Amino acid sequence: MTNLLPQLTAAAAEAARVARAVTPEQLSDATPATEWDVRTLANHLVLWTSYNFELRSRGESVPDDWQKRDFTAEPGWADAYAAQLDRAMAAWADPAVWEGEVKMGDSSMPAAAVAGMILLELVLHGWELAVATGQEFSVPGSVDAATLGLVEEYAEMYRQYAGFAEPLPVGAEAAAFERALALSGRDPSWSAT
Repeated sequence: MTNLLPQLTAAAAEAARVARAVTPEQLSDATPATEWDVRTLANHLVLWTSYNFELRSRGESVPDDWQKRDFTAEPGWADAYAAQLDRAMAAWADPAVWEGEVKMGDSSMPAAAVAGMILLELVLHGWELAVATGQEFSVPGSVDAATLGLVEEYAEMYRQYAGFAEPLPVGAEAAAFERALALSGRDPSWSAT
């Protein structure tokens, strides 16, 4: 896997844009991730794609108690998320971070694999947050292609941990992003209405 910093940066910018448009009234709304409302989804996105991603660049991870933190209850949470995403992307801009392994509990993973998983988080959960709040989610074609490749690579592993549902059918003419959504068990035509 190559350095995905350009794709991560583009996906982070879009996730930040989407978060900034979420209104307090939408926090209890449904999302494509049926077990999560908008608040739960936004908190997951904030925790794992910004704070955790920055800490992983140093071989650290978020404290356990942060998993219960309601970022969306904090004033200016979306702007704070955007700023934290910038810090995470800056940390991963160091080429040395991409070399070697990142500690993950009692084991480790190649840094590039960790970055790929964060790209999936940003794109797939970013899309869920966007459609749940009546927004479009738009990233460059290079992000779509990388996302599809990563979904194809990790789909079976994610299904083992209930991160992906069973794949959904899409037409042969479906774009790369729609194919990635469907392969991850997400309905590309899901709508909040």
